[in-house]
Amino acid sequence: MSASSRSAARDRWGGVVALAAAIGVGVLTALQSRINGALGAELHNGIVAAVISFGTGLVLTIALSAALPSARAAVARLGRGIRARDIPWWLLIGGTAGAFTVAMQGLVVGVIGAALFTVGLVAGQTLSGLVLDRVGYSPAGVSAVTMPRVLGVALALTAVVISLTGGTVGDAPVWMLVLPVLVGAGLAWQQGTNGRLQVKTGSALAATLVNFIGGTFALVALAAVQVPQAGVAPLPASPWLYTGGALGVLYIFVSAALAPRIGVLLLSLGSVLGMLIGAFVLDRVWPPAVPPSPLRSAITVLVACVGVAIAAFGRRRVR
Repeated sequence: MSASSRSAARDRWGGVVALAAAIGVGVLTALQSRINGALGAELHNGIVAAVISFGTGLVLTIALSAALPSARAAVARLGRGIRARDIPWWLLIGGTAGAFTVAMQGLVVGVIGAALFTVGLVAGQTLSGLVLDRVGYSPAGVSAVTMPRVLGVALALTAVVISLTGGTVGDAPVWMLVLPVLVGAGLAWQQGTNGRLQVKTGSALAATLVNFIGGTFALVALAAVQVPQAGVAPLPASPWLYTGGALGVLYIFVSAALAPRIGVLLLSLGSVLGMLIGAFVLDRVWPPAVPPSPLRSAITVLVACVGVAIAAFGRRRVR
């Protein structure tokens, strides 16, 4: 085998591994959604659940950054870049989108279910990823808007329409159905922002640390306003309710590492596929307060997965 053939084979396998990792990001996101939703239900306050999730993630990220020499060096580069203004302020606020995501998980997932929440993410994330890749916000470069990509996004939106025809919609407030779409758009932007910061610092962990710092401060500020009005129940005793932060560290780290390699849209599509599969399974074994129709959920997952596959074949970068 020639050197060029070996290089092409490595690239293909690298792409397969990267896409598998993106799918894993989606599975972790779906699981975190349900855990934070359950914590929010126990506390009767989704914002406090988000503060706990982000706060534990921040503590874990700080510990890792302090323990690893490469991470300490990356944080030092981050500080120098900020002081020299080589790293603009807007690369430092990706955590606000993550804070919004976690807050909405704690607020609505326990009511509408992980599958319906995830379908809204499909719409927002794929549309936003398509736009971000086209305008060059993705750290992987500018990508063309091809027909397969457009068709894939259209199928993802069709899945949203299918999901909105069920009885679940009649039992849930409209704003709970709109919010997941906004969350998905924010997630795509967050992935692109964290990927660009990873390129600047040379470390996915440094980008993850910045994400958790910004997100935690945003949520604490929101909780300071919201808790006196809404109140909060005592902390539950179950340890697994506090694992959402660790899951967040893992999937944000992996996302920051993948975005420069495969772009925002393909990262979004892979994670969407993982979220759909994970959410469908979770809603079967861990039913939400308003259970979705199994048949409708299966059709939704199938349509959205076909859209993800078609759009993935349409990946092409503009030179």
